[in-house]
Amino acid sequence: MAGFLAALDLPPEVRRGPDLVGTPARVAQAWRDDLLDGYRRDPAEILRSAIPSRSAGLVAVTGLDYHSICPHHLLPSRGVAHVAYLPGGRVVGFGQLARLVDALAHRLVLEEDLAQAVADALMEHAGARGAACVLEAEQACLTVRGERRPRAVTHAQAFTGRMARDPALQRRFLAAVARARGPAGRAR
Repeated sequence: MAGFLAALDLPPEVRRGPDLVGTPARVAQAWRDDLLDGYRRDPAEILRSAIPSRSAGLVAVTGLDYHSICPHHLLPSRGVAHVAYLPGGRVVGFGQLARLVDALAHRLVLEEDLAQAVADALMEHAGARGAACVLEAEQACLTVRGERRPRAVTHAQAFTGRMARDPALQRRFLAAVARARGPAGRAR
């Protein structure tokens, strides 16, 4: 971090100022413990305690807030995840779905890859017959630098297994996502 601060070519009085004392250690701790802690979480372990169930219908959770870091510019994104799956003999707790999103989002990951990783993890580790993930986010790469479009919202979606092959299931899930957005069209 000290090298990063030096690379910014800040005036010497700023680099030596009291506000930056301890900054490298604080920033490293924030990145390790809050922004990139997903590398210490195992999706298989999170989904391991799925319980047997005869339920075969669509299970969806909408409105899961998340944050992530773009690997291209190391800038944050904040958004809402919507997750659905078709149980394959086991169901996972709703809290487990939130922890799964966090475990995969708190990494250096593109939004498109994150949506696919969530759906794939449900298939692989929870035995889902199909899974889906829709993400809506504000990407700092787009809103505060480069094009500077402060109201831009990005969308990524992934469908796997039966969810990828069944347009009716996709419509049901996307209708639940639309209801979660509310009348203004933004996730609540």
